[in-house]
Amino acid sequence: MPAPIRLRELIRTIRTARTQAEEREMIQKECAAIRSSFREEDNTYRCRNVAKLLYMHMLGYPAHFGQLECLKLIASQKFTDKRIGYLGAMLLLDERQDVHLLMTNCIKNDLNHSTQYVQGLALCTLGCMGSSEMCRDLAGEVEKLLKTSNSYLRKKAALCAVHVIRKVPELMEMFLPATKNLLSEKNHGVLHTSVVLLTEMCERSPDTLAHFRKLVPQLVRILKNLIMSGYSPEHDVSGISDPFLQVRILRLLRILGKNDDDSSEAMNDILAQVATNTETSKNVGNAILYETVLTIMDIKSESGLRVLAINILGRFLLNNDKNIRYVALTSLLKTVQTDHNAVQRHRSTIVDCLKDLDVSIKRRAMELSFALVNGNNIRGMMKELLYFLDSCDPEFKADCASGVFLAAEKYAPSKRWHIDTIMRVLTTAGSYVRDDSVPNLIQLITNSVEMHAYTVQRLYKALLDDISQQPLVQVASWCIGEYGDLLVSGQCEEEEPIQVTEDEVLDVLEGLLVSNLSTPVTRGYSLTAIMKLSTRFSSVNRIKKVVSIYGSSIDVELQQRAVEYNALFKKYDHMRPALLERMPIMEKTASNGPTEIVQTNGETEPSTVEAKHPPPVTQPTNQVRIISKNIYCIPSMTAYNKNGLKIDFTFERANPNPNIAVITIHATNSTEAEMTDFVFQAAVPKTFQLQLLSPSSNVVPALNQGTVTQVIRVLNPQKQQLRMRIKLTYTHKGSAVQDLAEVNNFPPQSWQ
Repeated sequence: MPAPIRLRELIRTIRTARTQAEEREMIQKECAAIRSSFREEDNTYRCRNVAKLLYMHMLGYPAHFGQLECLKLIASQKFTDKRIGYLGAMLLLDERQDVHLLMTNCIKNDLNHSTQYVQGLALCTLGCMGSSEMCRDLAGEVEKLLKTSNSYLRKKAALCAVHVIRKVPELMEMFLPATKNLLSEKNHGVLHTSVVLLTEMCERSPDTLAHFRKLVPQLVRILKNLIMSGYSPEHDVSGISDPFLQVRILRLLRILGKNDDDSSEAMNDILAQVATNTETSKNVGNAILYETVLTIMDIKSESGLRVLAINILGRFLLNNDKNIRYVALTSLLKTVQTDHNAVQRHRSTIVDCLKDLDVSIKRRAMELSFALVNGNNIRGMMKELLYFLDSCDPEFKADCASGVFLAAEKYAPSKRWHIDTIMRVLTTAGSYVRDDSVPNLIQLITNSVEMHAYTVQRLYKALLDDISQQPLVQVASWCIGEYGDLLVSGQCEEEEPIQVTEDEVLDVLEGLLVSNLSTPVTRGYSLTAIMKLSTRFSSVNRIKKVVSIYGSSIDVELQQRAVEYNALFKKYDHMRPALLERMPIMEKTASNGPTEIVQTNGETEPSTVEAKHPPPVTQPTNQVRIISKNIYCIPSMTAYNKNGLKIDFTFERANPNPNIAVITIHATNSTEAEMTDFVFQAAVPKTFQLQLLSPSSNVVPALNQGTVTQVIRVLNPQKQQLRMRIKLTYTHKGSAVQDLAEVNNFPPQSWQ
């Protein structure tokens, strides 16, 4: 049989292929030749054939038939064969295939080989794809190599030990004595891998964490030597001595110093030195400074040191690199609650980031800006945020409008300013506001008795300019219905009153009823407003005529409303003035029902939803209905509880569209390690429509110290029983976790 072509020739040949089909034909032809060679047990060219097979595997073609050949190469005595064999095993085998167990004996022999490079190959392979069975069998050999004097083998053994601990956590104690001694090594490679091993151990076991806290002075000394050492060409990266090792040590110090006063005290000085002595002109220095900031924020550091860390983040905001600006905004968002005043100093820089072209930076800057709003800066911050709301992309408008509403409600300096601000939001982004914004503004206006004339005049002017923003039109219709007499009489004192006649007001409301821009809900508001004006205006005959026309409307809701109002004119006319009198002041009362999750600085805090009760109306029959908002008290439920992760659902349903159920998920983590990269996904049957909003965070804190929330909106027009399939993915203790679950036990109130 002729000698097979070399790997270089195969690569050159494949690269000459002009089409995918031509390349596929070349690969198939070569695979057939390799198979024939394997069947004939050709030992001479086995190494060459497996190397070519690995190249094909990298191109995406099947190469599983070469698995056993890799094992034969591993068993060979030649180093070149072993190298390709182990590489093939790492690429083609994993612990899900039983074939890999056949390697155990070969790896054990090679771990005791006389040549360090063969031992290194075995350690790399075990650390890459060793199963829990292999790790149990070979952990003793790895521990022996950790104690060897050869630094080349010690660094590889340390990384292999990390994999062993991940696979079999109970073997951690075996490596404790050897790991302590690694920190006294001068070789940077060994130091780096030993810090990685220590970090893995501390993250997995609280007992080990407490045991290794006494190593803090030694780690501080190593870090000090790194930042004080002169130029070393072997470790220098952009003028900084071994930044990779510095970053690893800072991460380990962060873990060791968390919730421990003594350890934190021991590392305060070195963190201050790193923060002040690190060069910031290169990205390498910025990486070290970022890790330093995270460490300062996580440990029990001094207040001056925390201010220094926030000032570093403030400098990052001025950097031209978008990634650095994003990292700074995200970090400031996490620290704004604990160090509010220090972050406030950088408010102008943060607000400038709202003008950035990058959408992720804009979103982070918007969230941070809302977190910085307080009673002292509310006017200035709202001016900037309203300007941002005017010019931002549609994807930001809903979140920005919600943030403005919450901030205005909490810090409004006056009722007029509050009303003006919310009207400005409805004018510029009315189509994007939350469903509860209309009843909330109505309640605010009702309770501001002295502002009724001013508000109705402002809203009437807004209607004349634009009727496309439906929430604004609904509020304006309601106000004109309530306070139309104040509008016509010109009683506004806050600004120059306008001259309006009754017919002009009715013309505007009738225009809303026939406008193509009006939704059915808006038409309902307009018809009710016209009906209410029958007790405030003298044009009763005109109003009767309008109401009777809509008694035959094709919109069933509007038709029913008109029929009921007609009944008021005919059968209960003597009660009409009492029924349609002005709404009394609405009192806010705490509800025992659902809780609303208010997003602040990337975290969440539950706050009781205030129920907006409709004003008392004496009704002659149960047919007469006035537009109001009802929030139903729906019991919460646990949708998922497994492996320390608990998912609770709370529910809310509100008019004007009771077909929509608003579900808020609350994810908590009772384990000792945080769950990162958390993603919640949901699917419902085709008869439903589902909208999944952004989560408050993608990290679920450990020991139930925080909650991740996410809002789901489910449209259920057919009022069918709600069923949902959820998918959860997250990273826990270095391992990716994915799980599916069915949720079928929703409370009937959430879908009926």
